[in-house]
Amino acid sequence: MPNRLTPYIGLRDNAKEAMEFYQSVFGGELTRSTFAEYQVSDDPAEQDKTMHSQLETPGGMVLMAADTPNSMEYQAGGNISVSLSGDDEDELRGYWNKLIDGGTAAMPLEKAPWGDSFGMCVDRFGVTWMVNIAGIAG
Repeated sequence: MPNRLTPYIGLRDNAKEAMEFYQSVFGGELTRSTFAEYQVSDDPAEQDKTMHSQLETPGGMVLMAADTPNSMEYQAGGNISVSLSGDDEDELRGYWNKLIDGGTAAMPLEKAPWGDSFGMCVDRFGVTWMVNIAGIAG
């Protein structure tokens, strides 16, 4: 198996909801394990938190996420952005439109100085997404 670089998003109490949302955006198979299943917390309030979740799309993309335990510091968005890039304009614009629903555009998806179409948004979970559509004359 080749090496893979996979975005892993840390959330606070809403990883299940976020990953179900991302599944609605990208499709694919979603798996999820809870804190209770891994017996990682004695706190009854944390038993249904997501210990690990993974979304694998039909196109081969993989996205992972987990809830941050109450005992750990959490800052929404942190210092990670998830980048989507390719040349299928319809597919990438479709992802953009779903991701921006309930979120905000930091930079509109439009023609960039390097000739591609590029945009940045922050989704409703505080995750920053960059979308780059190669060679589109937008």
